[in-house]
Amino acid sequence: MSEKKRLEVIATSIDDILQLNDSGADRIELVSALSEGGLTPSIGMIERAVEVSSLPIRVMIRPHSRSFRYSKEDLEVMARDIRAAEKLGVSGVVLGVLTEDRQVDTEALSLLLGEVKDLSVTFHRAFDEARDLEEAFNTLLNFPQIDRILTSGGCSTAVEGMSMLARLRQRSEGTRIRILAGSGLDEDNISDFLAATGVEEVHVGRAVRLEQRLDGPIVSEAIRRIKQSLQ
Repeated sequence: MSEKKRLEVIATSIDDILQLNDSGADRIELVSALSEGGLTPSIGMIERAVEVSSLPIRVMIRPHSRSFRYSKEDLEVMARDIRAAEKLGVSGVVLGVLTEDRQVDTEALSLLLGEVKDLSVTFHRAFDEARDLEEAFNTLLNFPQIDRILTSGGCSTAVEGMSMLARLRQRSEGTRIRILAGSGLDEDNISDFLAATGVEEVHVGRAVRLEQRLDGPIVSEAIRRIKQSLQ
């Protein structure tokens, strides 16, 4: 791949957005409840974030943290959130759905993507709970709206999942899907990780927050150092 390496950073507040504007980040994932893995932010939060951000924003569409399986009513809520987020001017949404037997839920995914008009879509780390990651990747190729898969290679951290991430990155060659590696990446390990996997997009959260606390403020200098490692 010859594409520019890109850095996506999680934001949970308008203060985060303002810090990210001039930090060197390439894209924002806007979430609430980061301690629960990220849930859908409020309409007011999305609206204000779009107003003040100089970066493209992808919004988490996840109504609860109990599982990646959703009821009919859950899916109705998610569909409404997608419509609202698109109307507010976000660049994309982040979602993921699995069946009881840990396969991509193609029926639910089709329903949700049917609400997408011009948004880009990231399939989030529900992917890491799929029973077979390469099978899941092949399934997601059937959905043209999906252009990113956020994954740690099926492991707790991306460093632990390097072997699978390298395979997925290679599998993505010649397709529209890009592998977005996340979980456990920071300025100390990211250069070696990129060299080992060939991955060209990374996603960070606590790594760029004060003392790497989930509730810590974003430290712009930490983002700049990670971005430098991507050059």
